[in-house]
Parts: sequence; structure tokens; C-alpha cells
Amino acid sequence: MNLSELPGAELILPGLDDLYNGNINTVGALLVTIAATRLAEAGLDFPQDHLAIEPELTLYANLQDERDDPYLYYNALLSRLNSFCNALELRDQYKLSQ
Repeated sequence: MNLSELPGAELILPGLDDLYNGNINTVGALLVTIAATRLAEAGLDFPQDHLAIEPELTLYANLQDERDDPYLYYNALLSRLNSFCNALELRDQYKLSQ
């Protein structure tokens, strides 16, 4: 299974690309930053030297600029991020048990 098959990959993979290109304030990059420790522990490699400070607040502020009511979308994004992390961790546990 490759990473593009995991739930939430449509947000996380572009976010990884954004971080590699120095774009730290995109939705995807901010999601990766929010879960940076968890993703790094699961084996994802990404630049961690210039991550956004307070990514949760930055993401919410960006969404407020784009939407009338950002709360539901913000929570949906965090849910997709959590799904990606869970699937990545389960994938790695499955590999270890074989």
C-alpha cells in the first residue's frame, strides 16, 4: 500500500510537497505541521526546520478568511489528518507483525 491510498492523502501529500518547496502556510502544510511529531515517528520524512508556529491557529485564521463559518471545515480537516495518521500507524504495525 502506498501513501496515496491512505485516507486524507489528498491533503497530506500536497502538504509534504509544499513544505519541501518552502510553502509553510498552505492547508496541507499546516496539517502536516500540526501532526509533525506523529508523522515523523511513523517514518515520514519532511523538512522540519521551518515549520509554522502555532499551526492550529494559523490554519483556523486562514479558513476564517476563506469561509463564513470555518469551524466545521476546520474540524473536518483535523479528522482527515487523524485518519491519515491512524492509517499510517496501522500500516506500519501490520508490516511489523508479518
